[in-house]
Amino acid sequence: PRPGETPAHIGGTTLFGDNVEDEWFIVYLVREITREFPGLAARIDDNDGEFLLIEAADFLPKWLNPENSDNRVFFYKGELHIIPLSETRKQECDLSAASPTISQALTLLSSRSEECLAAEAIRTAVYKRISGYPEKIQASFHRAHCYLPAGIVAVLRQRPSLVAAAVQAFYLRDPVDLRACRSFQTFPPDERVMTVVTFTKCLYAQLVQQKFVPDRRSGYTLPLPSHPQYKAHELGMKLAHGFEILCSKCSKVSPDSKRNVLSGPLWERFLSSLKEKSYFKGEMEGSAKYLELLHMAEDYFQQSVTKPESSVEVSPGDEILTLLQTTTIDLKEFEREAACLPPEDDDSWLEITPDDLDQMLKEARNESLPSSNEEEQKYDLEAVAESMKAFVSKVSTHEGAEMPW
Repeated sequence: PRPGETPAHIGGTTLFGDNVEDEWFIVYLVREITREFPGLAARIDDNDGEFLLIEAADFLPKWLNPENSDNRVFFYKGELHIIPLSETRKQECDLSAASPTISQALTLLSSRSEECLAAEAIRTAVYKRISGYPEKIQASFHRAHCYLPAGIVAVLRQRPSLVAAAVQAFYLRDPVDLRACRSFQTFPPDERVMTVVTFTKCLYAQLVQQKFVPDRRSGYTLPLPSHPQYKAHELGMKLAHGFEILCSKCSKVSPDSKRNVLSGPLWERFLSSLKEKSYFKGEMEGSAKYLELLHMAEDYFQQSVTKPESSVEVSPGDEILTLLQTTTIDLKEFEREAACLPPEDDDSWLEITPDDLDQMLKEARNESLPSSNEEEQKYDLEAVAESMKAFVSKVSTHEGAEMPW
């Protein structure tokens, strides 16, 4: 809907956590969307603000600063555009000019887009970060064997993306979270199967690199480290803790808000689509089984439909519990599949050799010194180390350290 000055639009928020590459993947998607639909303009920022400008900081025009950069940076027709200062402002050298409104920016974009196209150096700096997509998507995945409760396997079949919330819940756990993992009410360890889980490399690293010993009362035990399936058991145990923590944080919806959501045309359409797909399995309307299925559908709809005025999403725990209720768990089928799993991916990428590190540093240095020649780059490391020691050994006062020259 139209909030004040801003025209009707589609918006979204993503938590990318520690994986900055996820953020740049979204930039790639946004750029492709505007290329595919030329009538759309898109803008994107994060907790640092206009991070596309930060990426191209070395090439920005002098007038552009954090105070006047709001509503200036857009993707339009697949290219990066920056709304310029008006000619009068430029002539007056008025760098304190206010940012344009979204409406003003869109009018300029649609009528004079050539003038707004960002300089080539700026576009190159930003596009470099999203080069390699879409092929790079596959390279960022890691598939690993995990020994998991059958309920989690069933949930991940329906919503593979829930693995991210579960890894985060485990990774950021606190003592209160672990209290829920003493009893494991939702995912007890007695019915576990081997399966393949697809992580991103960042999520896999977060899970595998943490040392963790499960509570004895939980029922989760690990084989000896020499066991061939030790890593799969350990990964599965950690992931199960993440899922259990999510379910322990479930919210309870008030009946009034529930009734409001279940009285609109959206609910009617949802219900009719369920009937078309034989969700009610031929049960008589009003029967106990029919009502049970109806309540599950209502809960799922309640959690999936977000109100336009809020950006509060459904908690992953609520979603997991709803999926558990609406999914049949076929343990025999899971066990048959476990007998012929595809091989897991090699995780040697977790280890970085000194040579790899040197190569990465060299590439970073070359990127930061695009015009310098080799001679300028050859500096005496011993001299640098000595001057650092001299600097550190000087006496510091309330005004800071005295420089060693």
